[in-house]
Amino acid sequence: MRRYKLGLTGIEVTELCFGALPMGPMQKNLDVEYGTAIVARALKGGINFVDTAQAYKTYVPIKKAMEETGIVPIIASKSNAAEYNEMEDAVSEALEMLGLKKIDIFHIHAARGDKNLFRIRAGALRALLDLKEKGTIKAVGVSCHSAEVVSLAADVKELDIVFPLINYKGMGIIGGSLPDMEKAIIKCREANKGIYLMKILAGGNILGEYDKAIAYARSLGNYPIALGMVSEEEVDYNISFFDSEDTSGFSNPTLKGSNKRFQIVQRACLSCGKCVETCASSAISMIEGKAFINSEKCINCGYCVPGCLVLAIRAI
Repeated sequence: MRRYKLGLTGIEVTELCFGALPMGPMQKNLDVEYGTAIVARALKGGINFVDTAQAYKTYVPIKKAMEETGIVPIIASKSNAAEYNEMEDAVSEALEMLGLKKIDIFHIHAARGDKNLFRIRAGALRALLDLKEKGTIKAVGVSCHSAEVVSLAADVKELDIVFPLINYKGMGIIGGSLPDMEKAIIKCREANKGIYLMKILAGGNILGEYDKAIAYARSLGNYPIALGMVSEEEVDYNISFFDSEDTSGFSNPTLKGSNKRFQIVQRACLSCGKCVETCASSAISMIEGKAFINSEKCINCGYCVPGCLVLAIRAI
């Protein structure tokens, strides 16, 4: 499998990154035992890069997989914390739950971030930079869906890594268009930022165009690609593909196209609008006092699920 160095950090990772979001409670909510088996399968298959987050609640299966395999991959995590102490606590939580003394990459988690992000999260960024100076974190980054924020990140000299959302359809991009995001990524590369990509399959919406989606991501440059995986067969398929091996023997229907989508149970909806605020893709709106999801904009990230006070949002 190809390996790439992330900017000037010296961190070298496999092109394929294990994305831990879908196996957590925001989406599939896999039990710890099966989640552990999937991560272990990825590590033993040669993937050395795992992306997770405080909000994903997937630290436990990652830790158990490391214990079972004896393999410690490059780990990136992130937090929505805005203040200094909150971010310190988020990093401490990650270290404790993962059983680590230091972590490779820690991001400001800012899916809905805008031009004010680095001012609003100044305390959180300062905490990450101080922890980097102490050796607790090797690299500091930002994870976002906004082309505007990615462009701004190129000018923040303290940032080492940028983790942007992009796919050939432009689904999920906010704060600009697909061409804007492409330009922003180039700007980050020219600023020597380490870059790896998320949502190249648009949260599963374009799984049926897997080859085309990955070809597009690769056309952008030599960047690692984070893919969410929720079964051992998905792990095997992705590893085989990225190892340039024959994948014709795989029959898992989820690799041919995804029927997963999120729906709001109208009779349970409180009309509070919390889901509108948490949706990172502007895919939820209020219609006649109830929340509705626009399936053409939804990238199936599941960020809206914990934002619902009565659990009215369901993956179907």
